[in-house]
Amino acid sequence: MTSSPSVTAWSTVRLRALGLVASLILYSLAAPLGAEVQATKSWRIGILALGSAASAAPFMDAFRMALRELGWVEGRTFVLDMALAEGRADRLPALVAQLLDHKVDVIITGGGNAPVVAAKAATKTVPIVMTGSIDAVESELVRSLAHPGGNITGVSVPTDVGYKVIELLHELNPSLSRIVVFVRNTYPTARRLTTKAAVLARFRIILDHVDVSEPADLPRAFAAARALHAGAMIVGPDALFLREGDRVIEFANSARLPSVYFYPEMVEAGGLMCYSIGRAEVWRTAARYVDQIAKGTKAADLPVQQPSKLELVINMKTARSIGVTLPASLLLRADKVIQ
Repeated sequence: MTSSPSVTAWSTVRLRALGLVASLILYSLAAPLGAEVQATKSWRIGILALGSAASAAPFMDAFRMALRELGWVEGRTFVLDMALAEGRADRLPALVAQLLDHKVDVIITGGGNAPVVAAKAATKTVPIVMTGSIDAVESELVRSLAHPGGNITGVSVPTDVGYKVIELLHELNPSLSRIVVFVRNTYPTARRLTTKAAVLARFRIILDHVDVSEPADLPRAFAAARALHAGAMIVGPDALFLREGDRVIEFANSARLPSVYFYPEMVEAGGLMCYSIGRAEVWRTAARYVDQIAKGTKAADLPVQQPSKLELVINMKTARSIGVTLPASLLLRADKVIQ
């Protein structure tokens, strides 16, 4: 018995419909879990950082790219809410309050411990992802690296980065005997960065810490550094020094003091050396944390990571201008050399 044309056409329509349903089922099974989570809402991701839009741009590009690779779509599954302090730590409490008023789902902090401290003081429920805090356990930001507890996780830099800086300066000048360290007296972690007795004894180096609380303290700090007749200088990881970078760099170079900073921007502005985390990779890591939190994992259950590598940036123009000869071993280890 031969089927009528109408029956045959109907069968074809049914087969196509079944094929479409099967394709949709297979697509849903193949889609990443993150896409399912994100489809239920558009996440508002708050960015609380000490820097400016210009300094943050490269790292935000890395963050966006990492989210895209994980299946997120800006404007559809997430939006960024930027709160930038422009180097002024005193603005952080108001900025984090602004983010909370905007009902952000997660806060990413950038620029050391100060943004984390401000966010922690403001909320115990919104997840906070750190990008490069310093010694999060000793600073009492988290309970432990493996089990942070609370609502904070992310990336934390160990204090031994400070000891590596001393080693770099000793490699630059093996006869170095005294280093002046600019720190903020309200930031005890910065002091711990450079106080490992074994390192100091090994190199027979004396550290002189000069406290700087406000920009008005800088002339006094410069005078103290000159009076100490130090052979090198370390500038602590604090937003005050980033904001007043031009003044600090001008002093260091005019005094012909080989100096190490913790912000690459300060070396690009004329500082000699920077030793710090690779921030682009850290922000990609932050994207992975956001993805896991969106899938339902609590920040308390996500171990805090430590960067596997730190980046060395050297400004050769500055080296020449202050009469410093950089050993080949140091240049070979540099991740970036500014000519």
